[in-house]
Amino acid sequence: MTELFVDDRYRGAHGIGRYAGEVLPRLRPAWRPLGLSGTAHAPLDAFRALPGVGKDALVYSPGYGALVRAPRQVLTVHDLIQLRMPWPARAKFEAYYRGPVRRTVRRAGVVLTVSQTSAREIREWLRDDAVRVVDAGNGCSRAFSLQGPAHAAVDPYVMYVGNLRGHKNLQVVLRALALAPQVRLRAVLPAAEIEAATARAVALGVGERVQWLHGVDDERLAALYRGAAATVMPSTIEGFGLPALESVACGVPVIFWRGCEAVAEVVGDRGWALDSATDAEEWAAALTLASASRRRVEPPHGAHDWDRTAGIISDVLEGALG
Repeated sequence: MTELFVDDRYRGAHGIGRYAGEVLPRLRPAWRPLGLSGTAHAPLDAFRALPGVGKDALVYSPGYGALVRAPRQVLTVHDLIQLRMPWPARAKFEAYYRGPVRRTVRRAGVVLTVSQTSAREIREWLRDDAVRVVDAGNGCSRAFSLQGPAHAAVDPYVMYVGNLRGHKNLQVVLRALALAPQVRLRAVLPAAEIEAATARAVALGVGERVQWLHGVDDERLAALYRGAAATVMPSTIEGFGLPALESVACGVPVIFWRGCEAVAEVVGDRGWALDSATDAEEWAAALTLASASRRRVEPPHGAHDWDRTAGIISDVLEGALG
């Protein structure tokens, strides 16, 4: 009988960590953890030995960390953002995706992802009709709903959840704040990035109107969304856009760049789609409008459910297990 192993090293408050935390307990097939140490994205991790994994075993990963010594491995490739990075930083990712990732995906004959946008990009990248690309979607924690407490604030504020990576494009929001003096920002970032983020805000003269947060659990994050006038998601590239989904699930509209297809796919008409990713004046106008209107939106129903996502993944794994 084929045994299923899972690379369960994806933990944390980041997107893939949250995805793994929701999906793995819901999988139907019985599985064993690989028991690996370290990070799944270390440079040489793809070539490590896999003690105890038999020649007929199947490995599932909720991320893109390929293990070339696995007999077969099903990956969840959330996006191909790393292949859009500028050179020379992109070089190592090109080598990794063309080597271990492509080899692993072709050997399995199937790869999972989280949105129609990512599914299309993966098909274009693979150029291999023998590989099935399955959009398993993404879910939303039950904490994110219309019901529940809302963070109380004297002045209107907008929410940002993400990090300082270039494609997240937080800089345009900070520049827009300088042009919208009545608006405040509450931003959830990794703790290690808060010092740098504070310096950016101070340099733009908006330091006193930004509150940087970290280590926020789902219940508190949901309350912050509910108390906000809007959530800003200025990303130029995304594989899905989980903060956008969480925000609209709480009834709070999202301000985003219309050119980011994955976020547009999630938000639809539940917010403001802006024409420019870099025009601070356009973003300032949207922040001002959102703060004045206190608009609320109808959450999506049924499309983004962790049970559904885990069910699709389970179907794929059971098919691979035979």
